[in-house]
Amino acid sequence: MDKQKLYYFIGIKGSGMSSLALILHDQGYEVSGSDIDQYTFTQKPLAAAGIPMYSFDAQNIKPGMIVIRGNAFDDQQVEVAAALKLGSEVEMLTYPELVQTLIGQYTSVGVAGAHGKTSTTGLLAHVLSGIAPTSYLIGDGTGKGVPDARFFAFEADEYRRHFKDYTPDYAIMTNIDFDHPDYYRDIDDVFDAFNDFSHNVKKAIFAWGDDVKLRELETDVPVYYYGLNDKDDFIAKNIKRSTKGSSFDAYYHDELLGNFQVPLFGIHGILNSLSVIAVAYVEEIDLDLLQQELLSFKGVKRRFTEKTVGDVTIIDDYAHHPSEIKATLDAARQKFPGRELVAVFQPHTFSRTIAYLDEFAESLDLADRVYLTDIFASARETQGNISSADLGAKMTKFGGIISPDDVAPLMQHDQNPVVVFMGAGDVQQTEFAYEKILSNLTSNLQ
Repeated sequence: MDKQKLYYFIGIKGSGMSSLALILHDQGYEVSGSDIDQYTFTQKPLAAAGIPMYSFDAQNIKPGMIVIRGNAFDDQQVEVAAALKLGSEVEMLTYPELVQTLIGQYTSVGVAGAHGKTSTTGLLAHVLSGIAPTSYLIGDGTGKGVPDARFFAFEADEYRRHFKDYTPDYAIMTNIDFDHPDYYRDIDDVFDAFNDFSHNVKKAIFAWGDDVKLRELETDVPVYYYGLNDKDDFIAKNIKRSTKGSSFDAYYHDELLGNFQVPLFGIHGILNSLSVIAVAYVEEIDLDLLQQELLSFKGVKRRFTEKTVGDVTIIDDYAHHPSEIKATLDAARQKFPGRELVAVFQPHTFSRTIAYLDEFAESLDLADRVYLTDIFASARETQGNISSADLGAKMTKFGGIISPDDVAPLMQHDQNPVVVFMGAGDVQQTEFAYEKILSNLTSNLQ
């Protein structure tokens, strides 16, 4: 790491890249980068930190830079091509390479899993930060660098095996599920990636005990399973769920570790909390301090983010896989019992929609009414032989296709509804259009 050089991020608005840029900035490095011109939720903290952001342009690449290449960009991308053309005059690192350079300086905890990485990393970072100096890299675009930190909490992303070279002290594995069908062949291919990663962990792994594939891990470090059953090592018992959150007694085998209260909703919130408690126990962190830190967790961006407009509760969530949709709707039912639950979902990529067509329909039908937007295409996959209407035809609660230009169907739900917007694309554009109409109606009634 060289503080005399500029660290230039190609794709700086990416959720992981923006977090990494903020960490380096906090540690006194000169940072800038480039990305698409459209506004993204990750750019606000970058702008607040005074980090320059540019449009993609080959002229941005100068000799002497250290260029961090986002995972989404191939050799033909205009700035990547310019950096390659300069050869040895530019040092180019991938995102995973720079992360690995950073984590070696701390007691590191990597969070891996098909679902729940960001929520768990955010919770872990919050708790550890309240107890000891902690740097963290969260997949919601949040990053913080503390030069003399004791801990480093970070997401270890399985997509395209990006986590394969990370060597953390500890790893939390929330689950193994078949996702990213544009890259992985099947669930066994995903398992192989996680199993390979497990061999890089130095001290211990904390894995969800109900996951059949996680039970098959073969590694040289201890694997502690957490869950709700006696077969697990860390167990949550006497669970109580309410509109204020959840509480449970945590055990390590037969040893009561204490009663923990968390302002989180859904069973996944309890499991995420239990994994953090397990890490703290093994690392010999004061569990009384941990109890207090859990109480003050406010969540992470785009994970069950809640706002109220008039008498409508709007929830924004990144859920884009059937398992995530089920978890989000379960949390909404817990926090808002008895209220009409309206789901608005933007399918993310054609390949994922095809792979999980029936599962999407089943999970979305857990809502009282469901609306879809058009499928969000990715840069790698611009078209496919499926539409949102095909998914809607599989559901019993389907209400129609909506868009930022047409949210009228949502207006018929006028009896104190909870409207949950879900997706990993730009579903927020539809959400914002709906909020604008609601705000105008509310203002006119006052």
